[in-house]
Amino acid sequence: MAIIQYTEGALVDALKQHSAMAYQHLYHNYKGALYHAILQITQHEETANDLLQDTFVQIWNNIDKYDPEKGRLFTWMLKLCRNVCIDHSRIKNFKVHYQNESIENYVSIIDMETNESSNIKNIGLRQQVQQLRAEWKEVIELSYFQGYKQEEIATILNIPVGTVKTRLRSGIIALRKQFS
Repeated sequence: MAIIQYTEGALVDALKQHSAMAYQHLYHNYKGALYHAILQITQHEETANDLLQDTFVQIWNNIDKYDPEKGRLFTWMLKLCRNVCIDHSRIKNFKVHYQNESIENYVSIIDMETNESSNIKNIGLRQQVQQLRAEWKEVIELSYFQGYKQEEIATILNIPVGTVKTRLRSGIIALRKQFS
């Protein structure tokens, strides 16, 4: 099998035509540099391998957006690589640091507002939630018992975030009435 050498312009043209040989050439010649750039950011080899694959998928999907007048191909690929790493980091941080408050904290806030005190473990909250309307029960279960954020619930249930917020609020008001 003959090895094809590309100029940068010819490589970009072939990539934009989704040439398999051009992508093989691109991967073979740039995987090492991109991998090391990712590894410097992530410090974890397995994650770096996954993100390298994601980077090449991004290159494949976005090659038509590359503009040679704005910079070199390698610089553009490094930018995509960096963005893939940032997205991964944001998702990881989101999952780790931005979980909903626990139901105990929220009920304590409700107690302070209504001057009532109760022990969350002794009030049978799950049984009370089961008595709510189905759409309220569904969002409360996902939010407070499974720890999903409102945006995640909206995605899971395929409804707008505003609807999730309204259902959560309505469900909490109904629960307050049950306990008063």
